[in-house]
Amino acid sequence: MHKNNKTSFFKSVWAIVWKDLAAELRSRELMTAMLMFAVLVILIFNFALDLNPNIQKEVTPGILWVTFVFAGTLGLNRSMAVEKDRGCLDGLLLAPVDRNAIYFGKMIGNLLFMLIIEAIVIPLYSILYNMNLFNPGLLLTILLGSIGYAAVGTLLSSMAVHTRTRDVLLPILLFPVVLPVLITAVQASGAYLAGQDFEYISNSIYILITYDVIFLAIAYMVFDFVVEE
Repeated sequence: MHKNNKTSFFKSVWAIVWKDLAAELRSRELMTAMLMFAVLVILIFNFALDLNPNIQKEVTPGILWVTFVFAGTLGLNRSMAVEKDRGCLDGLLLAPVDRNAIYFGKMIGNLLFMLIIEAIVIPLYSILYNMNLFNPGLLLTILLGSIGYAAVGTLLSSMAVHTRTRDVLLPILLFPVVLPVLITAVQASGAYLAGQDFEYISNSIYILITYDVIFLAIAYMVFDFVVEE
């Protein structure tokens, strides 16, 4: 019986992820908005900053994470707003599934959208700034930071979507909470680009993993209460 419950939970999570992906493949509204925003930010920084290679390495982590964060916030807002406006969110909450499956389904969907944008931004940035960002450690840092950001963002966007000022409220709620993840991610990214040894960077990686586990655990415990109206 316990095994059947686990199977049902994972099937529910996958069904929600697939629903979001299928809807986005049909409309392309969310990904287009996120991608245009991310590319615009990268191009603005490219034309605004005339930097020598040494300074480029110093500012690159900040530029990358500013791009990821704001594109991700746009995606979080849009993703939950579409569910709410079309009545899909109420349908999901009324469905006979564990509500935590709804959270993890939405979180994984938001994470996948962020990763797709990051997979486009990194090569584009590498070309524009003539830098090699395909560093395994840097990519791991981006993945861990994105997981933490999506974990917190999905929970808070589920809360903010019920308000009339959801577009403004989500960043106000999200940025202070996710700031430790972003600071750690920027520091680790900068250390990798500077060629530091893993022993020097390992603490930041472990902190990111800890944040991810804590945020996911908190979301798992409180999501049911957050979506209650």
